[in-house]
Amino acid sequence: MRIAILTGAGISAESGIRTFRATDGLWEEHRIEDVATPQGFRRDPALVHRFYNQRRADAARAQPNAAHRALARLARHHQVTLITQNVDDLHERGGSPHVIHMHGRLLGALCAACGHRWPATLVMRAADPCPGCGQPATRPDIVWFGEIPYHMEDIWQAVEDAEIFAAIGTSGQVYPAAGLAQHAHRSGAQTVELNLTQTTASRDFTQHLVGPATRTVPDWVDKLVAEHG
Repeated sequence: MRIAILTGAGISAESGIRTFRATDGLWEEHRIEDVATPQGFRRDPALVHRFYNQRRADAARAQPNAAHRALARLARHHQVTLITQNVDDLHERGGSPHVIHMHGRLLGALCAACGHRWPATLVMRAADPCPGCGQPATRPDIVWFGEIPYHMEDIWQAVEDAEIFAAIGTSGQVYPAAGLAQHAHRSGAQTVELNLTQTTASRDFTQHLVGPATRTVPDWVDKLVAEHG
């Protein structure tokens, strides 16, 4: 069975990684405009690097939870395309073989001058020279607000081809990810939302499983494997 899965911050929150959609508009005590936009990076690259160095350290300490491991188990039984909005590597460490990071990865570095990519070190600085062009223009390989997510052609195709589309722990407020459920529905897929509560995007799904991901995702995977092998 072909299954496309979109995961968001909710699945990593149970591993201790904080989400950024706080009601006060702050992300770990920083304005999102200051640490998650190209303009913020141009204004104060040192602040942005300090922010992501801390996030990288926090992610390294976090451990995959039961939901991450359940999705890895599902991939052993079915053709799963796992798409994540998360920039941590918990899916990979949880055992998932192929993960599409549409918003980039904390473990990646990007040259703001030439676009070269390379593995990030635990601590990065804007003055670090690019291995490709030598310019001191190092930034995290993260898709910030105002930038285009990665791998969208592959993502749209996987969702279009899916027999089941599931969204796990995502608010359904950020496009283009928020439009994937509608695309799956138009293409004839079964659509299921797994979240702590129903969201503004819940109307786009035919099935809703409400509760923590560490409970709902393993239960959902168990049922799929029992019914479809």
